[in-house]
Amino acid sequence: MKKILSFLFLTPFLFSCGNKDNKSIDPSMETTIEIQPITDEVLESAVIYEANIRQYSPEGTFEAFTKDIPQLKELGVKIIWVMPIFPISEVKRKAFGDLMIEDIEDLEERKKYLGSYYAVSDFKAINPEFGDLNDFRKLLQTAHDNDMYVILDWVPNHTGWDHKWIFEHPDYYTKNAQGEITDPLNEDGTPVGWQDVADLNYENMEMQEEMINDMMYWVKEEGIDGFRCDMAGMVPTSFWKKAIPRLRAEKDIFMLAESDYPELTDNNLFEMLYGWEVHHIFNAIAKGEKDVSSFDGYMTHRYQKWKQQDIIMNFVTNHDENSWAGSVKERMGPAADAITALTYCMPGMPLIYSGQEYNLEKRLKFFEKDSIPKEKRSAWELLSKLGELKNNSKGMWGGKDAASYERLNTTDDTKILAFRRKKDGKELVYIANLSGKEVEFNINLEGAFTNAMTDGVFNIKEPGTQKFAPWEYVILTK
Repeated sequence: MKKILSFLFLTPFLFSCGNKDNKSIDPSMETTIEIQPITDEVLESAVIYEANIRQYSPEGTFEAFTKDIPQLKELGVKIIWVMPIFPISEVKRKAFGDLMIEDIEDLEERKKYLGSYYAVSDFKAINPEFGDLNDFRKLLQTAHDNDMYVILDWVPNHTGWDHKWIFEHPDYYTKNAQGEITDPLNEDGTPVGWQDVADLNYENMEMQEEMINDMMYWVKEEGIDGFRCDMAGMVPTSFWKKAIPRLRAEKDIFMLAESDYPELTDNNLFEMLYGWEVHHIFNAIAKGEKDVSSFDGYMTHRYQKWKQQDIIMNFVTNHDENSWAGSVKERMGPAADAITALTYCMPGMPLIYSGQEYNLEKRLKFFEKDSIPKEKRSAWELLSKLGELKNNSKGMWGGKDAASYERLNTTDDTKILAFRRKKDGKELVYIANLSGKEVEFNINLEGAFTNAMTDGVFNIKEPGTQKFAPWEYVILTK
């Protein structure tokens, strides 16, 4: 059954929470959007896209991104994760390194530093850098019109230093022995390194209620489809046990945790967690620091650590990795395509980060305006094909009812990764040389297959001798 969601204009009181620089909201705007609630079956074949609105276009606006939403269907995208859309604190705003904008004397120079998206000054307002609430509503409507869901990046662990709670409810925050509000600290009391944000105190039940109410606003009043929760593991699990059921009582929503803590999926809390462990294995294999045995070890203990129905988000890049660790090309070089294909073929849900589809080869600035390329080249072709396969092949299902996973033995299992997945009579085989050297090997597999990337015939005859170039891979269907 489809749900019909009506967006009603907000009262002047709610608008007073917004930034005064926002364009005025059209009080006559009433949008009716019809879309099926997100289901477990949708998650089986979904691709998730991380939208960095600031850097997605030269304009850096909702409007510029919204224009491109229809073509994301070519990439198989079903869920759009929008990085934080909220106003950014101007107090202790980061510039570069350890410098805050207050440390820069030149006032014109200060203006180019836009701050971290994760230093939120108001959870119920729109960052005027991106547009206004009407612009966001158009983004949401366009996504829904194209059968895509939108989840907001939520920042529950901390706020910026000029959030109204700092002044109205200082008891909402963690304090040191001198009674001063602190930035987030490690367990030993040392700073985490996020001086531009103030740490929230989850022992304060009133603050928890305020946080839930702010999340509820976006679900109930604006009809968003879920949340990606920043540093979810730094927030007590008891809070999620209270908050998520209340949100789901209002609407079926999708919850993604920036964490790999298994307890966060207990009792239907978060559906999906980050695949940080396997991501680091990908990087190490690409650099020649590890081999396929590390991936095999991960897959062996995967279901010992997480439950069968837990969904893991697989990725080769995201906003953190790109800006701080390096571009895909920088970290993975010639291994990039084979590992990208692996994130689609293995159990889980693949992520595309803004610019990845356009062969982004640089680190995007984090605190300043930057922009991604917009020329469709090899990455667009690759991700389009992989997205089509992910959407349409049950052998690629990766959610709560995922296709089976069977490791296929070869004569060189430290360099050759081969596995078969099956679901409802559909079969998929991934074979890759995950090394920088040519490998000749035999594989415990025979038959006639379709090469899913070329649509050609791929025959494997007993004893199945193959020769793969460095980083060569195939995806076979039958």
